[in-house]
Amino acid sequence: MDNGFVLAGIRPLPAPRCEKETWYKGRPVLSFCLFFLIAAGCLFCEAFIPKDPTFMDFYHANTAPNSEFWFGTDTMGRDIFSMIWYGGRISLLIGLLGAGISAFIGILLGAISGLGPEWLDGLLMRFTELFLSIPNLLLVLLLQAFLGEADVWSLSFVIGVTSWTNIAKVVRTEVRQLRGCEYVIAARCAGAGFFRIVFIHLLPNFFASILFMAVMNIRSAVSAEAALSFLGLGLPLEVISWGSMLSLSEQAFLSGLWWLILIPGVFLIMTLLCITNIGNYIRKGKSQTVSPQSPHLR
Repeated sequence: MDNGFVLAGIRPLPAPRCEKETWYKGRPVLSFCLFFLIAAGCLFCEAFIPKDPTFMDFYHANTAPNSEFWFGTDTMGRDIFSMIWYGGRISLLIGLLGAGISAFIGILLGAISGLGPEWLDGLLMRFTELFLSIPNLLLVLLLQAFLGEADVWSLSFVIGVTSWTNIAKVVRTEVRQLRGCEYVIAARCAGAGFFRIVFIHLLPNFFASILFMAVMNIRSAVSAEAALSFLGLGLPLEVISWGSMLSLSEQAFLSGLWWLILIPGVFLIMTLLCITNIGNYIRKGKSQTVSPQSPHLR
């Protein structure tokens, strides 16, 4: 019987369209590419630099950029294009060494504080807070003055031993959360030593947390080397780095030699920005890392 009513049900919704995400969405592709090009250029610079970066051609001193000297020359006649790539190797080396030293000290002290008794934990944390209360640049200057004339190794060491505090506090928090897990207790019962427990059983669980801080320490070490050289307290002029090149900036300002400041400064800023973007990407992605209870991490 047709009474004018139609039985209606739930109207089926159309299937949602699954849009495929592009692989580069949310990733700092430009920063990765630029940093890779800069690092590769610094590493293999002997293959393409046109002149010896250490050769002093006083006849062409303070030459503006031209077809022969693409980035110009400095006050000693050295080719800035060659110096940029050759000196970048030193700056990046100081950054990597300083970050590696700070990461090792931070992991070691943070793990000792997290696994140790309460009195040792309190003592190390008070020492860390005392260390944090002193300006970092002042500590670097004090230690470097104690070690004597700066070189690549002493500067890397000084920057490394003054940059571990934040990593230590993060590692201490992570270790205190993980030390009661079954696999850590089992490793202790099996007779595993301190370093095996820390670097084999615990480190994979908080590696993503400290990776961001380690990358940021590379940036801090490169900028610290540049700041010290700018103040005249870093590497000597004969050791070519981006910082030592920028140490001539005062003379360049007074003489109008803009290329002595602009070109090394652009390379330094680009590198620091790339490292910052990569570090922020790592920080955002660390929440997607595997849970500490995952079997393969045990």
